[in-house]
Amino acid sequence: MFFIFGLRTKVDRSGVAQRVCRNCGNHAAQVISRRSTKFTLFFVPLIPIRTSYVQQCTFCGAQYDISRAEADRLLVG
Repeated sequence: MFFIFGLRTKVDRSGVAQRVCRNCGNHAAQVISRRSTKFTLFFVPLIPIRTSYVQQCTFCGAQYDISRAEADRLLVG
């Protein structure tokens, strides 16, 4: 008997916020994305291992890891 297991990472675009970039200083759209990694068994995602949020500037392309609270604040306000 054998098992097929692994990890799968899925990236979901949560939204866009107009903010000043920390890297380039330009007022540009900041794309907020959620990355979730799950343990898979027979290609079925079962257990969430890690969830992280990323902010990416559309002007310069710089990416920053942000907390869930900061992502929620950026998307609401």
